[in-house]
Amino acid sequence: MAQYSAEVDGVFVALADPTRRSVIRRLGRGPTSVGELAAEFPITLPSFMKHVRTLESNGLIRTVKTGRVRTCVLNRERLALVDDWLAEQRRVWEDRTDRLERFVAEQAARNEPERQEEGL
Repeated sequence: MAQYSAEVDGVFVALADPTRRSVIRRLGRGPTSVGELAAEFPITLPSFMKHVRTLESNGLIRTVKTGRVRTCVLNRERLALVDDWLAEQRRVWEDRTDRLERFVAEQAARNEPERQEEGL
């Protein structure tokens, strides 16, 4: 569980930056060279490479070097960590709101005779 948590934390940290999210969005259309990706952003190549390394170290992308060209490929399976985490959180909150709804309904049913006696 701790390993899973650290992995999810890393993915969320990587996705917290708008440049990195843009790279992920772009790679969703297919593999692209680092040079082509970097050309889309108004930052220096060394700064862009820091984003690439962050995405790669958190497993969201992998890079393949062929000659002088480094190509980035999206790791869609890693994004499933985010889906799984969000689904788990959604389930927890739905359970909580369901319990709250049942509690409110039970309290209303319990108080109904008193309300009728009071003419409300």
